[in-house]
Amino acid sequence: MRLQTVRRIHLVLFVAAVALVLAGCSSSTEPTTSTTATPSTTTEAPATTTGGDLVATGMEVFDAKCAACHTIGGGPLVGPDLAGVTKEFDAEWLTNWIADPKAWSETDDQAKEIYTGKMPALGLSSDEIAAVIEYLKSTEDVGGGEATGPRELSEVEFAAATEIFFNRCAGCHGTLRAGATGPNIQPERTLEIGTEGIKTILTNGLPGGMPAWGKEGILTPEEIELMANFVQLPPPTPPSLDLDKIKESWTLAVAPEDRPTEPETSRNWENFVGVILRDAGQVAIIDGDTKEKVAVLDTGFAVHILRSSATGRYFIAVGRDGRVTMIDLWTETPQIVAQVQGCFDARSVESSKFEGFEDKFIIEGCYWPPQYVVYDGLTLEPLVVHDVLTPDINGKELEEVRVAAIVASHNDPTWVMGLKESGYVGVVDYSQPGFPMVKKIETELFLHDGGWDATGRYFFIAANAKNTMVVIDMQTKELVAKIETGKIPHPGRGANWVDPEFGPVFATTHIGEGKLTLIGADPENHPEYAWTVVREVEIPGSGSLFLKTHPNSEWVWMDTPLSNVEEETRQVCVYSKEKMALEKCMQVADHGRVVHFEYNEAGDEVWVSVWDKDGELIIFDDKTLTEKDRITGDWLITPTGKFNVHNTANDIY
Repeated sequence: MRLQTVRRIHLVLFVAAVALVLAGCSSSTEPTTSTTATPSTTTEAPATTTGGDLVATGMEVFDAKCAACHTIGGGPLVGPDLAGVTKEFDAEWLTNWIADPKAWSETDDQAKEIYTGKMPALGLSSDEIAAVIEYLKSTEDVGGGEATGPRELSEVEFAAATEIFFNRCAGCHGTLRAGATGPNIQPERTLEIGTEGIKTILTNGLPGGMPAWGKEGILTPEEIELMANFVQLPPPTPPSLDLDKIKESWTLAVAPEDRPTEPETSRNWENFVGVILRDAGQVAIIDGDTKEKVAVLDTGFAVHILRSSATGRYFIAVGRDGRVTMIDLWTETPQIVAQVQGCFDARSVESSKFEGFEDKFIIEGCYWPPQYVVYDGLTLEPLVVHDVLTPDINGKELEEVRVAAIVASHNDPTWVMGLKESGYVGVVDYSQPGFPMVKKIETELFLHDGGWDATGRYFFIAANAKNTMVVIDMQTKELVAKIETGKIPHPGRGANWVDPEFGPVFATTHIGEGKLTLIGADPENHPEYAWTVVREVEIPGSGSLFLKTHPNSEWVWMDTPLSNVEEETRQVCVYSKEKMALEKCMQVADHGRVVHFEYNEAGDEVWVSVWDKDGELIIFDDKTLTEKDRITGDWLITPTGKFNVHNTANDIY
């Protein structure tokens, strides 16, 4: 553990320390039940020795369970710097605090004064707690000081750091580091923490989604040192990308008139599953009937999502580098027919789906520059670019507005998009010349993922910063509800089903806590439940990325890859619609992280990814919840999102 002589903070300043959190800290989970103590009892400090073995054991436990939130002499992170804490609190007090701070705060006045709900019960044994305390005693003489600022970076170092930031950080923190899903990490914040504190965060991660880049071996110690300095320096000014430059990037490999007029493949192409091979920059197409690999196609850096065209014939991929790729599924072997780059950074793409406009247009939303681009739906020829930079809903001028989720209405010729930093939902009418944004609907900050309710009338989108789901009535183009859910809702497209008690519901999980939230979604037949949280279900772990169901399924599947417990990052959890309760959680892999679900066309199989360099796809029988098949191979490099043609084209979730 680092023993840097940086500013020491007393434990009673816990609240102030929390305010200095760099990333994801507001999403750490407050325990709902006591696991090792009760408010009416205290835990006696076990008798211990102070030998070197005990201190070494305590250091190991601290690094594994505590270092994500605390340093020893490195300054405050999520919680305070613990250098010298044993001088202020005796072993018995610390034993009870570490065992269960919530329970202890209900018994001890001093604990009650400093408890904020951020510190969870860690589930440590009494021996582990004793070892941690001995380790803390061994650090009593660590001195204080000021946070160390950044060193100068060479041009080569700065360029390398810029690329790492784009690859690993910009998605949550923004190109200009102003934050959204992740917090603001501009210099006024990062300088308060200093180089060593940031290195600790980059190495160990934080609760609520900040990856442990160092521990997971994704960034080297040299790269972590580089990034710790880089984020304390002013962000570089990113370039613009106009229509002429976008047109220069456009390539048409196969013209529409040279493509098949009917499917050449004998396979059931509507049950193809597109699998993102993130780090390989590829998309794999798998036959959902036979489980055979049909094709692996080079699509560009870190593909984020696949969308099906309205007819399902084309898969449209969008990568983190802003490249859009069109894949024809009717050929004997799927092939790329067009590509274009409309952004330097992007997450969203969608086809036109309204009757009469099927496969006619495609829209790409940019993270940078702040714009959307409309393309011809069969060739990807760039047609128009529109700037989306706007003040936010409170009138604050912005330098960055990222286009988040985009959905296509089946009821009128519009696309609906979340304008992340601004808090507006934008409506683009593709039946009008120039593809204008015809309305901006004021909602909440910061907008991220979202999808349709079961009727396709109501658009749900997560406002991460306010722990809120927003509902838009796309028939009237008006905001109908803001619903407080849990910490950092992250629905993806969401999940729709009929609850036996409350009727139709829309559901989301959360990045910041282990919770499934059900929202009433039927204002006509169940108005008493509409737009309210009707059910909350606790799930293991400290956060989830994805959930999925199907109209033919009695289950809802959820992942828990954000847990601090390694085994939980490799599990799936299943909720029973009929029993209205969590059915089971099960560990399904021995490496990587288990993420993202997709059903086959029939809705009787569910696929999940083992996100790892040695990736796997696990296929479950959705009736029995048992493993049915497992796809492996050296070509399965970091599989993440999976998209079934039929389900994606028809917005089945």
